[in-house]
Amino acid sequence: MAVRASRAWPLVRPVYALVSPLVDLRSLAYGLKTRGGPEVASMPRARDRGDPPVCVEARRDGRAGGERVGDFVLYRIVGNDLWPRHRVGQSRENVAWILEHEPELAGCEKRWVVNRIVDPGEEEAIVRLLEEAGQDYVHIPFRWDEYRAVDWDVFGVPAEYAPGTRGFQQLSELMQGRVLMRLYRHKNNYVMNNNGARNAALRDGRGRAEWVLPWDGNCFVTREAWNEIVEGVRARPERPYHIVPMARITGNEDLLRAGFRPEAKEEPQVLFHRDAREEFDEGFFYGRRPKVELLWRLGVKGPWDDWPREPWDLDFPEFAAEAGCYNECGWVARLFSGRKEQEVSKGAAAFHNRGRARVDAIEAMLRRADELAFDPALNPQDLCVVKQAKLASDGAAPSVREALVKCASEALERGPFSVVDKTTRPPSGDVHDYWHPAPYYWPHPLRIPGLPYVARDGERVPGTRLYEPESDRYDRTRVQRLFDDGLVLAMAQEATGEERYGKHAARLVRRWFLDEETAMKPHLQYAQVRRGHNRNRGTSAGIIEFKDLYYFLDGVRLLLRNGALADTDRTGLENWLGQYLEWLRSSPQGIGERASENNHGTYYDLQVASIAAFLGEWRLVRETLRDSRSRILAQFASDGRLPQELARTTTAHYECFTIQGWIHLARLAESVGEDLWSFEGPEGQGLRRGMEWLLQHMGKPWPYQQIDAFDEERFYPILFAYREKYGEPPVELDAAPTPSEVKPVFFPHDGIPPFWQYTMRGDS
Repeated sequence: MAVRASRAWPLVRPVYALVSPLVDLRSLAYGLKTRGGPEVASMPRARDRGDPPVCVEARRDGRAGGERVGDFVLYRIVGNDLWPRHRVGQSRENVAWILEHEPELAGCEKRWVVNRIVDPGEEEAIVRLLEEAGQDYVHIPFRWDEYRAVDWDVFGVPAEYAPGTRGFQQLSELMQGRVLMRLYRHKNNYVMNNNGARNAALRDGRGRAEWVLPWDGNCFVTREAWNEIVEGVRARPERPYHIVPMARITGNEDLLRAGFRPEAKEEPQVLFHRDAREEFDEGFFYGRRPKVELLWRLGVKGPWDDWPREPWDLDFPEFAAEAGCYNECGWVARLFSGRKEQEVSKGAAAFHNRGRARVDAIEAMLRRADELAFDPALNPQDLCVVKQAKLASDGAAPSVREALVKCASEALERGPFSVVDKTTRPPSGDVHDYWHPAPYYWPHPLRIPGLPYVARDGERVPGTRLYEPESDRYDRTRVQRLFDDGLVLAMAQEATGEERYGKHAARLVRRWFLDEETAMKPHLQYAQVRRGHNRNRGTSAGIIEFKDLYYFLDGVRLLLRNGALADTDRTGLENWLGQYLEWLRSSPQGIGERASENNHGTYYDLQVASIAAFLGEWRLVRETLRDSRSRILAQFASDGRLPQELARTTTAHYECFTIQGWIHLARLAESVGEDLWSFEGPEGQGLRRGMEWLLQHMGKPWPYQQIDAFDEERFYPILFAYREKYGEPPVELDAAPTPSEVKPVFFPHDGIPPFWQYTMRGDS
């Protein structure tokens, strides 16, 4: 932080011109109706704390009323314009208007805080205005390296209300918006620095004057208003705080008329004695009561005492030692925002409009800040889980490389595959629709036609097990061949330089996705159909049949790099994936799968994030990984168990399968600069502890239900991933083989990619 800082800023396109209208996120708590979410009427209010105490803390110099009061210093904090709450350039225009029209204020020094303005052009223009007018200012710069280090406030949202959950879906749109704003809290606090700048003004002002006014940048003080403020302070100089009500103005010129005295009933500004003990709480963020938190602490009564605390809100503060030690005096004007509909209207509509616009604006600003901070370093062509350098440099052990070439040669004899090759038709009758029955749903035991199928957990219907002869009736085996052979062939071309592997892999891609006569439609509407349910359409659980798309897309990237696929193929595949991604995010099946609380939710995130990364939809990647953190809090117990998976009949399988999904998602996250490996909940929930819990059972009898045979080698890829990220696990283990001594290809249901050794760093 510097005083009178001046610098030359590069001229760039204003950040606000690049912000497009976004989802309408509402911000008010009044009159909310939810679809099963928390009831507003039962939420706690600040008033529940009882009446504030009577002031018993006089200022240390305790003057008698009427004695001469010392000098004042008034700070105006100038920050970012927030479209659509303000006009673009509104902050700069306010500064110019104040400098031109505000009178000198007797006994008051005027200073400014230039507060983390993201747009260098706007900041330069504001600084120029101040310096040309001879105004002193404190400069708090916006630094991109600092912003990149700011994380989501995942812990601030109860896991049951995290985005995508069933609890979130039941909230009103207004509450959903506030949940998202809580997740953005730390980013909001950095960019807007609302209370941080107020405290910077307070600290700078205490050594300059007896009274400090850390006020918003759009506050304007007329000579008459100033006289009222000074008179009020002189009447009660022993009070360390003076509360100054604010009037919202729709025509700035009115402030130039002699005797103009508007009704001041808006959220007030606060005037501090230099010895006042309280400051603003920098944890409270712009748009969610940052100044009101201090009013609550001081016991200043107002409509804010009736505002509810929602489950994702910061808690009400306790009364401060100086609660009640305030005086109300004078008034101050808030300059016109440039949006009349947000200032004056019938009833509470303007209040509602301001709240909606404020939240829309801050979300737009923060999303754009994330784009500028992170997107330039990301490339859709970068591999997400496979280590290309290891392929190109023979980084794997010779035995693994030999197995890769052998497997790729076998893949040359298979395919290409298509959904039109199945021997039965989906319920739609269209062979281009992917089709597979629910594997654990059997005909009703009563054998009465028309009765819906019933579940038998862990017992597969004939034809739903991979590679068995009857599986030719459906598409599940074919899509697995596509994913596995596509990756193996692409890796073999990269490792050997032989084009025949890449050419065949390209044929697989074109026949499944691109050729009009054979292409699959971009949805899974008939995946895991339960006869007699939902008009014979698929279930949310069917989406997991595309769980391995993430590593197949790495294979596609290799094919594109090596020229096996052309730019026209890339365009066609991007179009297909874009449609499929939209279906994943908007269809009832996709919405239901996102809300799943077990392995299905993890693999849903893996699909969405991998497709978004391939398409360069980096905002969606970030937000998916953000919500994956909330998913960790919900899925893992404090000791590392996965209770949802331990409720199944094949618990060893599902524990390993789910941990593998998290390993893949963590690797993908790492490829885009995110860290799920070290994420840990307040009770220790996290991937590391989950892996430790699982590995303690390695080499020992499995103590939970497991009705199927279980391949105990599945522990090894998890063990090696743990060692790579954390070192030796804190459990007793027998001597383990090296990665190259473990088979490179597991059964696809195990959730381990073929030639998983190439997803690791170092020797294998």
